[in-house]
Amino acid sequence: MRIPKHIGIIPDGNRRWAQGAGMPKQDGYTHGLAPGVEVLHLARQAGVEEITYYGFTTDNCRRPAEQVAAFSRACVEAVERIAAEPVSLLVAGDDRAAAFPEPLRQYRTRTDLNGGGIRVNFLVNYGWEWDLADLDRPGSSRRKITESLRSRDISRVDLVIRWGGMRRLSGFLPVQAVYADFYVVDRLWPDFQPEDFAAALAWYQKQDVTRGG
Repeated sequence: MRIPKHIGIIPDGNRRWAQGAGMPKQDGYTHGLAPGVEVLHLARQAGVEEITYYGFTTDNCRRPAEQVAAFSRACVEAVERIAAEPVSLLVAGDDRAAAFPEPLRQYRTRTDLNGGGIRVNFLVNYGWEWDLADLDRPGSSRRKITESLRSRDISRVDLVIRWGGMRRLSGFLPVQAVYADFYVVDRLWPDFQPEDFAAALAWYQKQDVTRGG
């Protein structure tokens, strides 16, 4: 089986899941914590070298205050759970803004935890504008463009998996994901099942990876 080296995870559908369960929208985020760790275990078992989770974006911070507080707390807890694993962890996003959770500042540079292991990136208060802000006429060299990114320590993405049925990238790592294959799971993220991940890997086998060539 051809395993993607780097998988991006867009865990969408938390608010819709909460509404369907008769809960306030913000209560859905805590139900998305366990799936995140389960995906990490599955990725490690499959031989994936790097995984990036889309936590929340700068645009998400325009939502009602109670929702912003809820997904911020959920991201902190998610990172804490990941930090208990053997990983090489990086939290990337606009850490100058008030929306960046204080407990996550310690991971703004990559940190090997519990002996190190799979590279895990967690995007928190991330925005493509923030990521590209240091590009000052870098020229046509892909290397120079990549080195100018604020997310430069995150490698090229091979496969993006989005839960929740939406067919959009929502600003996810626009440079690293430029040639990524994009697989959509209709199931909402809190309802995650291991077969979702297995189906994405099986689908990836059938794709013709050319990177434009």
